[in-house]
Amino acid sequence: MTTRIPGADNDADPDTDHELVRAAAEVARTRCRGDNHTMAAAARARDGRIVTAVNAYHCTGGPCAELVLIGAAAAQGVHDLDTIVAVGDRDRGVVPPCGRCRQVLLDYFPALRVVVGEGDRVRTVLITDLLPESYVWADHQLGAGQG
Repeated sequence: MTTRIPGADNDADPDTDHELVRAAAEVARTRCRGDNHTMAAAARARDGRIVTAVNAYHCTGGPCAELVLIGAAAAQGVHDLDTIVAVGDRDRGVVPPCGRCRQVLLDYFPALRVVVGEGDRVRTVLITDLLPESYVWADHQLGAGQG
């Protein structure tokens, strides 16, 4: 039985990568167990590949699924992500990235698209929409703006 993510099969938003949402939901359903792994993330690379990961919870916080995914993608030779989504275990559906993840995702992939919303309101937004007036790490490095 496949976990149904409300809105994931709704093609009303043609900009949302529903295949990506289903991939994350499948990982959440089949790989998240107990308290250590409660979130799954899936991202689509610019070349079309899908990379998945789960969080690694620990009493110190541990990395979110989105951050684990960045490392997993790099290990697979994927360095340019187009779209990302996180889905909670126990059929919790799409979960937006936390503040830390928003900042890291912006720093790594400033043009990244992020699937957010719930139920029939799942939609895709730019990472910059989730972090307006943000600090852009690259803008403050030595040599920034010099060409």
